[in-house]
Amino acid sequence: MLVDRMTRFTQQRNHKKRITTKRIIHSYHYMKTPKMNYAWVGIGITLLAASVQAAPPTQERRLSVSEYRDKMKAGWIGQIAGVSWGATTEFKWRSKIIPDNMMPKWQPRMINDAFGQDDLYVEMTFLRTMEQYGLDCSIRQAGIDFANSGYALWCANAAGRNNLRKGIAPPDSSHPKFNKCPNDIDYQIEADYSGLIAPGMPNVPIALGEKFGRLMNYGDGMYAGQLMGAMYTEAFFEKDIVKVIEAGLLAIPAESQHAEMVRDLLQWSKECPTWEECWQRCQKKYREDPQYQKASNGDIDCKINGAYVLLGLLYGKGDLDQTILISCRAGQDSDCNPSSSAGVLFTTLGFSKLPARFTKELNEKTIFSHTAYNVPGLLDVCEKLARQAIVKEGGKIEKNAEGEEFFVIPVKPAKPSKLELSWAPEPIAGSLFTEEERAKITVSESLVLKKAVDKFAPGWTITQCGTKSDPGLRADERGHKNVLVTHPLDKDTPCVLSRKINIPAGKKTAIQLTVGRHPEGDWDLVVRVDMREILRKPVDKTTAPNGWLDVSVDLSEYQGKTIFLELYNQATGWNHEAGYWEKIVIDTK
Repeated sequence: MLVDRMTRFTQQRNHKKRITTKRIIHSYHYMKTPKMNYAWVGIGITLLAASVQAAPPTQERRLSVSEYRDKMKAGWIGQIAGVSWGATTEFKWRSKIIPDNMMPKWQPRMINDAFGQDDLYVEMTFLRTMEQYGLDCSIRQAGIDFANSGYALWCANAAGRNNLRKGIAPPDSSHPKFNKCPNDIDYQIEADYSGLIAPGMPNVPIALGEKFGRLMNYGDGMYAGQLMGAMYTEAFFEKDIVKVIEAGLLAIPAESQHAEMVRDLLQWSKECPTWEECWQRCQKKYREDPQYQKASNGDIDCKINGAYVLLGLLYGKGDLDQTILISCRAGQDSDCNPSSSAGVLFTTLGFSKLPARFTKELNEKTIFSHTAYNVPGLLDVCEKLARQAIVKEGGKIEKNAEGEEFFVIPVKPAKPSKLELSWAPEPIAGSLFTEEERAKITVSESLVLKKAVDKFAPGWTITQCGTKSDPGLRADERGHKNVLVTHPLDKDTPCVLSRKINIPAGKKTAIQLTVGRHPEGDWDLVVRVDMREILRKPVDKTTAPNGWLDVSVDLSEYQGKTIFLELYNQATGWNHEAGYWEKIVIDTK
């Protein structure tokens, strides 16, 4: 760790501050009632501000540009390693610990498996916006660029982007009135960039959360990303993971449930001898207690998944492999969570100190999907933005006698966003894009779907497709490649794929389908010819126990005719009604 230019007196004073901080954080564990909670929080904020955050105007940290790049690169490699290692486990273990013998073994070649991962390329969209328009780009420009992204999205990301494409500008694009996924994990898994461009500057990821996190998340969902970003900012200077987490905690509203989760993990990690025992406490409170499931989508909620990020950091004890394995084995979003924990931990070390198994086979020339960046380009844009952030925060860039550049970074207290509750939101802002701004959004849902269907099943047309589950073509879905995802428009209106087909005379013709379902969903497959239903088949846990179903429908009775063929993705309720289509083939023999 780079030692700050501080006097012995300042070092002693900071030691006392750390003791005070630990006592205050410990005291949160004993809150009993909401009234006591707010009282303690108010006292805690005051004491923390006075004892931890207060710093003389001249206090600063120094970091050589070369060391900054080394640690920033390590942060990206940590994300890549974590998501690549956990990729095959994602959401296969829900509210269950992944058995040790079910975990894949790390192979050095796996470091190249994340160039197509949304854990990486979504946040690079935000970097690109700032690269083009500067660190002070507007939230509306951020929304326009996100609306124009061409990759598949899920949950809060999908809901936020759909709102943007409809003309609902941020911050309302994430408001619970328009977005039913405000507390989902999305911004947590894509906020790493905000800390990696802001060494020692927690207010930068707080501000960027208000800009980019607001596109899709609200309340705890946004705070989760701000916490992650602030932990990264401290990881450039601090190796003690508890202190890194405590620094992140200071960057989010102390009264929020997400902050409560962080305090719980810090306390429980002292009380529980094993991570499995701590996991049980997380499960009981943050997955099963209805009080912590408000405005939640369950398995994808930021609090339970954020707890697993911290679980890996706290019980991994600085071991790279164990940190990733624990965050992964905790389950739920088990590739995103180790990506987050590894990103922070790797940053504390720096790329030059990482074991060869995580670096030796890295292909730095490969371009990340949906971006303009390979690894060197990514590092360059991060450094460019870091320089802007340092100057904006009142710092400077100096050279020593040998010409080596140093970032001189002022130490400032974190100033968290105001408290907002997703289950009791503030009034909407009434933010809408102007006609001029809407003209800049060149990607629409209908155009994206049309292109997807044209590529997947040429000649077919899609109508009445809803926006839930982010319909479109996916490279991989539940182990199957090149899958078209559709969703009914509402409970009564199916999504329809249709086309006219000439059925040749004297031959046997059938339509061959391979369809799938969401792990927790079901739907009815309906086949219609000339407006007449000829098949209705449930796609559920009985007919498709492994998630997929092969269906063959004989069309030979229509020999010599031109028919209008329709395939319905019909809802059976309103819970995970997405239809997955791997194959739509007209087979004539």
